[in-house]
Amino acid sequence: MAQALQVAALTPVDRRANFARLSLRWCRRMNARALFFCGLLALLCACAGGPTAVTNPSPPGPLNPSLPTLFIAGDSTAAAKSSNPEQLGWGAPFANYFALERINIANRALGGRSSRTFITEGHWERLLAELKSGDFVLIQFGHNDGGGINEEPPGSTLPLRARGTLPGLGEETQEIDNVVTKQHEVVHTFGWYVRKMIADTRAKGATPIILSLTVRNRWSEGRVERPVNGYRMWDEQIAAAAGVEFVDVTAIIADRYEALGEEKVARYFLPDRIHTTIAGADFNARCVVDGLKKVTKPRLFSYLLPRSPREKIR
Repeated sequence: MAQALQVAALTPVDRRANFARLSLRWCRRMNARALFFCGLLALLCACAGGPTAVTNPSPPGPLNPSLPTLFIAGDSTAAAKSSNPEQLGWGAPFANYFALERINIANRALGGRSSRTFITEGHWERLLAELKSGDFVLIQFGHNDGGGINEEPPGSTLPLRARGTLPGLGEETQEIDNVVTKQHEVVHTFGWYVRKMIADTRAKGATPIILSLTVRNRWSEGRVERPVNGYRMWDEQIAAAAGVEFVDVTAIIADRYEALGEEKVARYFLPDRIHTTIAGADFNARCVVDGLKKVTKPRLFSYLLPRSPREKIR
């Protein structure tokens, strides 16, 4: 009974290692050819579990001030932390694709934030305090910008968060007494907040890069949802007007989802159809990396590993 409890308490990595040891012990009784194949099996078992070994790295340490840093500003679809252990954003495994002895990867994405609340809650100012000349900032918002500005719509069962932005790219404003913060606030358009991030990044001598949104697990007649208007269109227009790089993450992910099919893609998502599993986070991270390879300056491209972690394991 005690032995059974010890086995049950093992982590997935420990169980794979234990299975590998048992495989080798059994193989010692066999001939040389069988031993070779069983040794290979043991090695695969020890190294398997891509999400554990590859896509969920330990929290990063302090940034090396002598290296450039690539920051991520975004919401839960990129964030590393969540109350749900099965949920992970693409910003967590993203670092595995870079030569970390040459560049820092700083994921500052936070769940539940819009472009507005990322700024008003002080998260953007803290990122700017770390930012220096020669750094890069990936900016990806929109999933939460469509929420209530100061109240939830009639019939909504969602908690009041007062995080929405005014739609569009203009200079319109709305003055409110924020029911959450109890402070007077001037709310701006989505475009205003993103333009502020671009301007602030450039003022520090760093390079902003705009990313369109990740894709939700919603399908119709074999095609996954891929909005053409709204935040995706606004992101592209903001980037073009400001003369900064734009990565159409929406298109890259949607194309690859449709190549896989709805059934296979389902394993990348939690039941809410928005947030990704560990495997889904790694899939999206690879899509972002591939997008950066195509459009960003060679100076950033040069920090990428020549092969992905998945290719190394193979």
